[in-house]
Amino acid sequence: MKNLYIIIFAMLFIACANEKTNETDVTTTEVDHDHITITKAQFESENMAFGTVSKFDFNQSIKVNGMIDVPPQNKSTISPFIGGYITQTPLLVGSEVKKGQLLVTLQNPEYVEIQQNYLEVAEQLSYLKSEFERQKTLYDEQITSQKNYLKAESDYKSNLARFNGLRKKLQMLNISPARVEGGTISSSVNLYAPIDGFVTKVNVSNGSYVSSSDIILEIVDTHHIHLELSVFEKDIMNIKKGQKILFKIPEASEETFEADVHLIGTTIDAASRRVQVHGHVNNEEGQFIVGMFVEAEIITESSKQMGLPQEAIVGLEDGTYALALENDENDVFHLEKVKLEVGKQTEDAVEILNADDFKNKQILIKGIGMLLNESEGGHSH
Repeated sequence: MKNLYIIIFAMLFIACANEKTNETDVTTTEVDHDHITITKAQFESENMAFGTVSKFDFNQSIKVNGMIDVPPQNKSTISPFIGGYITQTPLLVGSEVKKGQLLVTLQNPEYVEIQQNYLEVAEQLSYLKSEFERQKTLYDEQITSQKNYLKAESDYKSNLARFNGLRKKLQMLNISPARVEGGTISSSVNLYAPIDGFVTKVNVSNGSYVSSSDIILEIVDTHHIHLELSVFEKDIMNIKKGQKILFKIPEASEETFEADVHLIGTTIDAASRRVQVHGHVNNEEGQFIVGMFVEAEIITESSKQMGLPQEAIVGLEDGTYALALENDENDVFHLEKVKLEVGKQTEDAVEILNADDFKNKQILIKGIGMLLNESEGGHSH
């Protein structure tokens, strides 16, 4: 029995030794404090990559929020001058319209009354004008009294004022005074598009009554899209006309778009302590919708400096490091841990102040975190 125990113990010892040997065989990385060795197989399987210290844009910026908008002259709300019942509304939200295009037709007996009043006043005007001129001649010849002359003048001028007022009202209703004078009276009026653009709101349907205070349609001309941004009071002194704006529409796209600061507001909102900044969008083609929320940064200072990608560096307790290639032999990369002096930072890159120390050196720009963090217990920068 004793021999049996010895045999079992020996077998377990050999198995453990083999397992330990196997673990050593699969280890492809040898680590010390300043040098790391990896195989090309590990380099490729972990999708590592080499690069060099190169120039990056380092921008100082102010982060702001805002929305897509258009200038006031590019937005129009359509309301009737005098209320009426909708008889025709051929447009839907999204419809494109041209300036002068028919938008909506309304009917109201009041339109007829206005035209009738205009006709009556027009006919009276001819008589009153003749009477005024006759009384003026008689008065000049001292045949009639001043009283008769002044009454004729008053009647004529008051009627002329009423005539001009009704004529203007017809024009505002898009009714031709000449057609009315020719005997053509219409019970309906048409509203036309004052600008080119797209219908963004339709608030009515056929048969509904709208008053002069109701908005029937809204039209927006999207050819001059711009940004309306809100900048905190503490940042506004750093904003200058012409500065570059980078912005995203987080709810719709991951793409970054460009704009320029065009106008800076001169008043501060008392509640929010913010100032409005107006930006011109460089690419206005189609993808923007008025009212979209935007996240933007206004570039207040920009420079190109030597740097490395963020993923090429690791911050350890005693400094910031990268891994430089010492040599490459027998399918093995020998890497050296090098200390960096860092300056400005962006989301993508870090300025390297001692970049001259790494001229023509290959730097591991992908995979360093796995190697240095495992060996040093550090944390990613």
